[in-house]
Amino acid sequence: MPYIRLTRSFVTLSLSVAALILGHAPPGQAADLPSPLQAGAAEVVDADGLRLQGVVIRLHGIDAPEHDQTCQNAEGAIWRCGETATDRLAQMIADTMVTCRELDRDRYDRSVARCEAAGVDLAEAMVAEGLAWAYLRYSDTYAPVETVARQQGFGIWSGVNQPAWEYRAIRRADTSDAPECRIKGNISQSGDRIYHLPDSRSYAATRISEAKGERWFCSEEEARTAGWRAPRG
Repeated sequence: MPYIRLTRSFVTLSLSVAALILGHAPPGQAADLPSPLQAGAAEVVDADGLRLQGVVIRLHGIDAPEHDQTCQNAEGAIWRCGETATDRLAQMIADTMVTCRELDRDRYDRSVARCEAAGVDLAEAMVAEGLAWAYLRYSDTYAPVETVARQQGFGIWSGVNQPAWEYRAIRRADTSDAPECRIKGNISQSGDRIYHLPDSRSYAATRISEAKGERWFCSEEEARTAGWRAPRG
C-alpha cells in the first residue's frame, strides 16, 4: 500500500492549513487575531466611560471633564461641562447598540476601547463637539478633530479651561489628606479591585500603594465608578 513520508515541511504545511481552517495559529507562530469585540446596550459611567456587558470601558484616546468639573465660556460665565459631557454621551448611546473593540488596558486594568453607536465613533464625536480633550499622552488619533473644535470655539474651547487630567491632579492633592477621603481602594493578589470603608473588618490591615495603582476614594460611588467593588460576604 502506498504511503506518504511525513517530512517536517509537510507537517508544518498541514498544521498551517488546519490553523487557517480552525482559526488557530500553528505551533511557534503568533496568532494575529482581532481584539475582543463587545456589543450590546451600554450605560454611561462618566463622560469618557461606559459599562457594557458588566465591563467598565474607557473610551480610547480622549479625556473628558470630570462629572463635577465646571468650565468657563468666552464671556466668563460658568457652565457645568462635566455634566454636559456626561449627558451628551448618554444621549448618543440611548436606545441603540454599542460596539466596542478593545485596544489596550489602563493602569487599573480596565478595558480601553474604540466604541461606536449607530456608526458614530463616540470618542471622536465627543472631541468634535468640544466635550472632551484628545488625550495626547496616550494617543494622537483625535488630535486633528480637536484642532477643528478649538478653532471653532466649541464646548470646552469656548474659554480657557483646565484639562481633566490637571483638574484630577489638583483635586487629589486637595483631598488626599482630607478625612472624608478615607475609603481604601485595594488591589488583591488575584487582581480584584476591592474598596474598604473605615468600618470594614479588613480596613486596618489594608495598606494602599499608589505606585501599584491602588488609591483613596472619597465616596463609594467614586470607587464603583473607577472599577472597584465592595468586599463579598
